[in-house]
Amino acid sequence: MSDAPIFDRSDRVRVLGTAHISSSSVAAVKAQIEAFKPDIVAVELCASRHAALTSNRRLDKEGLLKVVKEGKAPLVMLQSLLAAEQRKMGMDEGEQPGAELLAAVQTAEEANLEVALIDRDIQTTLRRAWKRMKFFEKGKILWSLLGEEDDENTPEVSQLLEDQDLLTSLMEELRTFSPGAGSVLIDERDAYLAGKIAALEAKGNQRILAVVGAGHLKGIEAHLTAASYPNDSALEALEVLPRRTRFSKSIPWLIPLFMMGLVAYFVSKGDAVDLVELFTVWTAANAAFAALGCLLARGHPLAILTAACASPITSLNPTLAAGWFAGYVQLKLREPTAEDLQNFLKLDDLGMFWSNRAGRVLMVTALSNLGSMAGAWVAAAGLLGGLGS
Repeated sequence: MSDAPIFDRSDRVRVLGTAHISSSSVAAVKAQIEAFKPDIVAVELCASRHAALTSNRRLDKEGLLKVVKEGKAPLVMLQSLLAAEQRKMGMDEGEQPGAELLAAVQTAEEANLEVALIDRDIQTTLRRAWKRMKFFEKGKILWSLLGEEDDENTPEVSQLLEDQDLLTSLMEELRTFSPGAGSVLIDERDAYLAGKIAALEAKGNQRILAVVGAGHLKGIEAHLTAASYPNDSALEALEVLPRRTRFSKSIPWLIPLFMMGLVAYFVSKGDAVDLVELFTVWTAANAAFAALGCLLARGHPLAILTAACASPITSLNPTLAAGWFAGYVQLKLREPTAEDLQNFLKLDDLGMFWSNRAGRVLMVTALSNLGSMAGAWVAAAGLLGGLGS
């Protein structure tokens, strides 16, 4: 029927492993629905990814503005980079990432079958993975995404589906590369998907076909076979966003407190010259670095000016960010077209971060914030060094 890997949990529960970028997986999904005749088709999708796939929704102006305001630009950029890596392989197969999941949903709906979404929310997964990664691991993954790929060593999709040992070894490479991210992207999701499948199984005698990424198949099989999958309360725990520690929450306030302490010190001394020097160094460093970040993002001149003007103020208020203001100005002055918004998350090449207007808004927001942060620390270090001399 197909070479797609299958695990039969019982005579009424089957798990189908697919590649999210493979045309053969699309055919396998349709064939399995017809042959297995399930009552429920469970797919490795969360509500947001399901909505994006079924409505062909990518991004709109309100959504882009919300991303800027809520400071989610780096997260959306990371998601876009990951999607681009999938797309490079998917283009060779003639399919877009998630095509087989969309086929599963559409085929099930045409046959009036129940569709169950069994994956964890993508934002929760990304945030938990990012939280678990160490600083140098974050740098490595961003560098590898921006670097050149060695196409000669990239296995074919069909080879991955046929050779589960090869697929497992590639998944283990991610765990070696970043143990924290591997734990979230592989182990947690294996357990979560298995728990969701088991919960559906416990509801009645309906036949269930679960469509998941082939890389999760062995992990799901192990959890279901050993009955080590999470119960309802454990599933809820896996859906919780990571909490920031008190120390991490206090970091953004360290520089404002340091600056207020310096102001109070110079005022108490009545030294107007040092006070002027303080504000000059602070303003110059913040403005220069924020403007540089916006310039690297190829922001509009007024967006660059906005970043420079906002940074000295927003760096003293952790609830604000210079990039939000610069990104808003960029959005208004170089408003993305409907085509820009539709095409951005396709991200055919990394140059779209600059050539696509939606991508540039995100770049302006993220790099202006990064520049403003760097400027604040440089200014603080310079002032602290000046006190010691």
